[in-house]
Amino acid sequence: MSPPIDFKTQKYDRQLRLWATTGQQALEEAHVCLLNITSTGCEIIKNLILPGVGNITVIDDSKVTGQDIQSNFFLDPESIGCSKAKSAAELLQELNEDAKVTFIEKDPLDLIQNDPKVFEPFIMIITVNMPEEAVLTLASLCQNKAMIVVKSNGFIGTFSIQAPEHTIIESHPENAMDLRLSCPFRELCEYASSFDLDALDQTDHSHVPFVVIILKYVEAYKAKYGQAPQSYEERKELIDMIKSGMRTADEENFQEALSHVWRLSSTNHIPSEVRQTFNDPSCVNADANSPYFWILAKAVRDFVENEGEGQLPLSGKLPDMKADTVKYIGLQRVYRQKALSDLNAVKKRVNDILDGDETVISDEVIETFCKNAGHIKVIQYRSISSHYKQADKIVQWMKNEENIHYCIVFKAADRFQKIYHRYPSSVEDYDALKEQTVAFLESIDIPFEQIQELTESEVMDKTLQNFVRFENKESANIAALLGGVVAQEAIKLITHQYIPINNTCIFNGITSTSNVFEL
Repeated sequence: MSPPIDFKTQKYDRQLRLWATTGQQALEEAHVCLLNITSTGCEIIKNLILPGVGNITVIDDSKVTGQDIQSNFFLDPESIGCSKAKSAAELLQELNEDAKVTFIEKDPLDLIQNDPKVFEPFIMIITVNMPEEAVLTLASLCQNKAMIVVKSNGFIGTFSIQAPEHTIIESHPENAMDLRLSCPFRELCEYASSFDLDALDQTDHSHVPFVVIILKYVEAYKAKYGQAPQSYEERKELIDMIKSGMRTADEENFQEALSHVWRLSSTNHIPSEVRQTFNDPSCVNADANSPYFWILAKAVRDFVENEGEGQLPLSGKLPDMKADTVKYIGLQRVYRQKALSDLNAVKKRVNDILDGDETVISDEVIETFCKNAGHIKVIQYRSISSHYKQADKIVQWMKNEENIHYCIVFKAADRFQKIYHRYPSSVEDYDALKEQTVAFLESIDIPFEQIQELTESEVMDKTLQNFVRFENKESANIAALLGGVVAQEAIKLITHQYIPINNTCIFNGITSTSNVFEL
């Protein structure tokens, strides 16, 4: 009888399958801050509270109005005239007793200017519809923590991420299986050679693992041509050889072998992005004082150059396949023993780097890194202040992508706000907003002739018209969608799992399209 599952595991069962206990623990230890209680802001926080982010602080000094009630599900009519921060925090708290939701009834802009120490406890800060000047000041103060800047107007939403160096071990790629079919290790070759396909009866023949089938026919191909199949045409011939070995048309294990022949096409067994990480000075010069990611990267890099003979540590994981229990377990044992041998070699190299230092990297963390070594990733985010510095790219995007125009107009709206102390909110603001669009494009050094072409286009005209028609109001449906997307990216950043965007996303609810731009 299996032991009973605790309540928390039952409660978070589905998400634990996505990011495991390590990811859940990261969420529970996180402290996230929201500046401005808007409809979009509350939707973001809702989607962080539900999966169990441990601490949330909302900051806003305004009072609830009738207009707030129309678009924000986390404010009710009874709270009109009351503190928006307090009212929203109380309703958000009801979503999950595991989270602690607190509020600060102060003006975020005043805190940024006069009391920046307020932001020190947070690992992530999310701003919604805040003036650009305040956002830039806050971004300069918070370079050592993640920051997500969100803008929402009508049917358009956008957000940008600023974060310190972001390292990812568990990126959860598709087709991540490492079977080493194109470069089998000695023990795998020996296991495959123990099979005599011709001598097997029909039952055993139909239960030979597809890995063995492919390796057997590759050896037959090499015996005939002197080398393994390299080109597409050569692999087609290998496929014909495998087909000729089928005793019946529906032998599932041979069908599996045919579907996995493409794995032989890999000639570079270490992805270029991983090689780039290995060549990073942070990896090459890693020592006991380095972040654990770089210590592990250096250990694996040294393993590849030595014991690994050019190969990454084997993950040891096998997919399901048509095979009887004995044959599958036998194959599994071969892969696991090789993976364990590689893991022990990497552990020794980790210990050599630490060289008696008090730093401790658990065996579990080392094993996780080895299993995912082929898909590790490092994202170097640029600061918010350095966005929109690539004039040539922006011109090219504006010629080919409709949604980038909304990113530009959001920037122009910030310039409009700085001058008029309000955001554009009526069709009468069209000309002034267009003027600020031109001024913004000039400020990022786009030549005047190109600015004229870009701002007089039909796409820009439509963008400006839509923007002012939104009347600087959020819509509940876009707030809900944007809240889900931003929360998803926030969870990726907090757990260091999956791959967050780099660095700006725009969603257009009019056309139901989205783009990610590395501005």
